[in-house]
Amino acid sequence: MRQKIIDILFVWDKKAHREKYYLLPSLYGRGMGVGLLVCLFACSNPHPTVTPWGETIGEDGAPIEQVDTANSVVSLNDIVDAGEMIMLTVSGPNTYYDYHGHGMGLQYLLCEKFAQKLGVGLRVEVCKDSAEVMKRLADGEGDIAVFSDYKSWKVADSKGEIANELKAWYKPELVTQVRQEMNSMFTVGMVKRHVYPFMLNRKDAIISRYDALFRKYATVAGCDWTLIAAQCYQESCFDPKAHSWAGACGLMQIMPGTADLIGLPRTQIYEPEANIAAACRYMAQLQGKFSDVPVRSERLKFALACYNGGYHHIRDAMALAKKYGRNHQRWSDVRTFVLGLQSPQYYNDPVVKNGYMRGSETAEYVDRIIDRWNQYRGATKKKYGSGINATPQRAKHRNKWVKE
Repeated sequence: MRQKIIDILFVWDKKAHREKYYLLPSLYGRGMGVGLLVCLFACSNPHPTVTPWGETIGEDGAPIEQVDTANSVVSLNDIVDAGEMIMLTVSGPNTYYDYHGHGMGLQYLLCEKFAQKLGVGLRVEVCKDSAEVMKRLADGEGDIAVFSDYKSWKVADSKGEIANELKAWYKPELVTQVRQEMNSMFTVGMVKRHVYPFMLNRKDAIISRYDALFRKYATVAGCDWTLIAAQCYQESCFDPKAHSWAGACGLMQIMPGTADLIGLPRTQIYEPEANIAAACRYMAQLQGKFSDVPVRSERLKFALACYNGGYHHIRDAMALAKKYGRNHQRWSDVRTFVLGLQSPQYYNDPVVKNGYMRGSETAEYVDRIIDRWNQYRGATKKKYGSGINATPQRAKHRNKWVKE
């Protein structure tokens, strides 16, 4: 039996007040673009409706001849037996992107719920464009294809079982539910923490109860201790018990996977000294990854951006800056393209290897830490004198620091 690709279209029937499902053989393989299928539906009805996916299509459509594709056979039992469903897609805010080590995107989260209903895991394969998605689906390399510009799913289905299972599972309210869940993840309330004062005692230049630890380990990070304090406040508001929905823990909001890499036992992840020490080691590692950035103060900003947004996304933004003739070793120039990675023009650029990112969050993260650092430095200078909080530089002797 040959595999066939079926389009799953969800259309709201206003007269019947219910969802209509179209299980249609795909036009792929006839030399017709993905957008043409939408056009055929839209043009066939002068009064189109809007699907839950946001795409306007018509309610009526002429039958489309079945198109056979590859010789491989995919069935619902195959997916269940394998223990995973493979989703083929392109990177985008609506389809799929990596966020602090977690998959994100409306279509991905919906697909994940469907996989959970089947009792299997979900594996995502990100393709460079829709043509690659369709080719890999036809070749049997995936089970469900999801597009960003075409808001329906395609399934590689030998018997129509996957499509029928989707039809029985899907309810329009799922979209609203998933949108609400996703939006709530990005609110401050998703980081469970007690908000402590921005500065414990301004008169005596006491920032927090952890100042001694910041001073002790800042040299490991190769930066001023008040910068670590500013970063800590941004991460947890000085709450050692803070934790986020993504799994970040403690004062410096360290992910468990990162803790493993930098030698922080998970049993100590909430301990203030162990958490701060590990974060400073991590900041040192991140700065080391940007040894090609010659100015030390710029490396610190790149490391901060990396701490929040991930190394590979920041490298993508640097590649874009270089391509467009900007200084890829200066954060203010690269910041523009970190923000740009929220736009298809940039996250679909050939030099970008890791797709979409929530760039505004990372840009704001760095901005706030630098602004807070300047406030902390100003307050501590009044107490300790000018220069003591300046960004340190290495002296001639090993492990010594001098004022600028």
